[in-house]
Amino acid sequence: MSAILATMRSAFAEAWSNRAAFWTQITAIVLNDVVWIVFWLLFFRRVGAMRGWDQDSVLVLLAVLATGCGITFGILANARRIGSLAAEGDLDAALGLPVSTLAYLLVRRVDSVHLGDIGFGVVLFVAVGDPTPARLAMFAFGIVVSVVVLTGFLVLTGSMAFFSGRTTIADMGFNAMMILSSYPVDIFVGASKVLLYSIVPAAFIAAVPARLIADPGAGEALGLVAAAVVFGVAGWTAFSLGLRRYTSGAAWTRA
Repeated sequence: MSAILATMRSAFAEAWSNRAAFWTQITAIVLNDVVWIVFWLLFFRRVGAMRGWDQDSVLVLLAVLATGCGITFGILANARRIGSLAAEGDLDAALGLPVSTLAYLLVRRVDSVHLGDIGFGVVLFVAVGDPTPARLAMFAFGIVVSVVVLTGFLVLTGSMAFFSGRTTIADMGFNAMMILSSYPVDIFVGASKVLLYSIVPAAFIAAVPARLIADPGAGEALGLVAAAVVFGVAGWTAFSLGLRRYTSGAAWTRA
């Protein structure tokens, strides 16, 4: 654990080394988030409530989404790059380290641009989410689930590159998650809604946690825990199996 924490500190120090770029990137992503908020404010001014989702509930959804994605893409930045690292043979340096290869990779790189999402999401929730102690606890719980599900899913789809040598599945999975998780889940119906709770678990990234914040319930909380366990374990398992294939086929391991 101390080695992982040291790696994380090193990654933050590297991101902080160019302070001008650090703050420029954070400012850019915050402005992008503000534009997205303005879009939804204008939308609800014209349309009103949408299948049980009003302006405040969607803003809470966006607060969860920004914070969860900020942690995954900012602090665990290599979650998005597992596929390319595997396909391009860039894992060799991590294999000989006395730490978990996946844990090391996830914390090895910080993408400072997405750190702005974390701050923006927290501030947005404080501003519009009626942050009572109970709701803050649900918000924190929702963020943990969001990060685990999103990271597990990205590792799972990225690990397909170990077997195919291509990052197509990882790219498609990432794009699908980003598009679908930013909308209230109840606007989808039929097979598309089933998809959001299963193959592409975008519902668990923001919409379900936002619903839980508004109306806490044991059933929905257990569903979130189950989703986190399923996709966390699936991502870890896929990476572990893929890593065996990677090491057995690496040139430096051949006789």
